Amino acid sequence: MTLTETLAMVLYHGYEGTDGWTGFPNDGTYLIFGVILFPIYTMIIAWFTGTPRDTKTGLLGVSYLVGIATTMWVSMLIMTLLIGAIFYGGLPGT
Repeated sequence: MTLTETLAMVLYHGYEGTDGWTGFPNDGTYLIFGVILFPIYTMIIAWFTGTPRDTKTGLLGVSYLVGIATTMWVSMLIMTLLIGAIFYGGLPGT
């Protein structure tokens, strides 16, 4: 079994995945991470390269962004598990 087949088995649980690498399936991913999030990237770079330069405040801002993103992803995971258990009779992937 190749590495790609192993990853597909683990990540897709026997269902067919989309073309390409998992996590970067289609053009929408490049649109979101490349175009829509470009202002966020610019803001983070400006925190550390702009004037006046305040590294402590920049790190605080990055911490907030990471915390918000983590909270959103974990809550989506929990909601997915609840929806699977309530409406589909079991956890996803089982």
